[in-house]
Amino acid sequence: MTQNNNQNHQFPPDFLWGVATSAYQYEGSPLVDDAGENIWHRYCRQQGRILNGDTGDVACDFYNRVCEDIALADEIGVKAWRLSIGWARVLPHGVGKVNPKGIAFYDRLIDRLLARNITPFVTLYHWDMPQALEERGGWLNDDVASWLGEMADVVTRAFHDRVPFWATINEPGIITEKAYVTGVYAPGHTNPAEAPIVARNLLRAHGTAVQAARATGVRNVGIVVNLKPKHPATDDPQDAEAARRADAFRNRQFLDPILLGTSPEELPVMFGSDWRPLSEADLALAHQAIDFVGINYYTRNIIRHDPTFRPTRSMAVHDASRPHTLMGWEVYPEGMYEVLTWAGARYRGVPLYITENGAAFADPVSADGSVVQDSERVTFLRRHLESALRARADGVDLRGYFIWSLLDNFEWNSGYARPFGLYQVDFATQQRTPKSSARYYAEVIQSGLPDPPD
Repeated sequence: MTQNNNQNHQFPPDFLWGVATSAYQYEGSPLVDDAGENIWHRYCRQQGRILNGDTGDVACDFYNRVCEDIALADEIGVKAWRLSIGWARVLPHGVGKVNPKGIAFYDRLIDRLLARNITPFVTLYHWDMPQALEERGGWLNDDVASWLGEMADVVTRAFHDRVPFWATINEPGIITEKAYVTGVYAPGHTNPAEAPIVARNLLRAHGTAVQAARATGVRNVGIVVNLKPKHPATDDPQDAEAARRADAFRNRQFLDPILLGTSPEELPVMFGSDWRPLSEADLALAHQAIDFVGINYYTRNIIRHDPTFRPTRSMAVHDASRPHTLMGWEVYPEGMYEVLTWAGARYRGVPLYITENGAAFADPVSADGSVVQDSERVTFLRRHLESALRARADGVDLRGYFIWSLLDNFEWNSGYARPFGLYQVDFATQQRTPKSSARYYAEVIQSGLPDPPD
């Protein structure tokens, strides 16, 4: 590869280039070696929940292919691997007795990453509540804060000496919305009145997990949120107000309490009699000092006022003139710049990482079994990385980028029909085939962003 000397296309030498994964989407073998059941294992067995009836029982078989897949990441040249700890794998009942076989799996995984000079970046909770705790109320039970605190204590005691980065919770806004309002994610509730209860407990659990991590010596701890620009569909003041409500619900509901010690004023209006305010003690618990914010960015929303739509009382519409991914998400690379500069200005002084960014496209099958030509994903990555670099040039303290994802994997209620990977996976044989986006990402890591095509 030729060194690119155009400094306008260079990230700094210490920029953390990584891949992002999660336990249930990758590992498979969800009940082996004395692991407990989690809510996705149960949810996948409910008829009609997952496209094509898919499950995470095998997924990428990462539980048995750790060395192989870490080697693929090393070939690309990534410097970090974002992973999550399967809660029920290390604590089968969610609390109480620790499963030594679960701890041993992550112990080996972390050591093998370090042996390849790949930095582990660990998320404590990536949506896989132990079923035993779900049966006690899950995120609706105030005790969940102490449950996550216990889980954080167990795993940070085991691994803090080798893991420099810890995130408490992945995308609390998505948990609130899709698991408890729309019901398309486990555990599948559809009651908007539960959303404020869940959000409060997610904030409390985050604070408790931060405290537990600090107590075991963790120095770098943060949270990962999914941010979406919320643009009004028209100049109508009702659309503008709807966009502000949607922004409060998705973008500010968690970051404001955590980083500012306040709660967005739009939330009580949105929820009406269902609103449950945060007490001073709740805010104090959530408002722990943290060391970074991870931002997952995929798309934007165009918002139109709809008085019947709950809980945001607004609805997202699509710009049909722009390309969309297989997820139905608009390709909007400008939004990467927008969320980074917004977060950098609103929450000054907190380092930022892009902890997920990627796209699902209908990838062709390689004609000769060597390389899958996924030109759409290459273009997607180039344009989003250009936006990230522009944000850095404008003063945003962006320190790393993690692509979602290394491999095609189990994509929640979409099953295996929405490939995001740098490597194509044949789920019948578990064969991995590189895509041209893997080569492109390797080139970016080594030489910086190539000059845009003429």
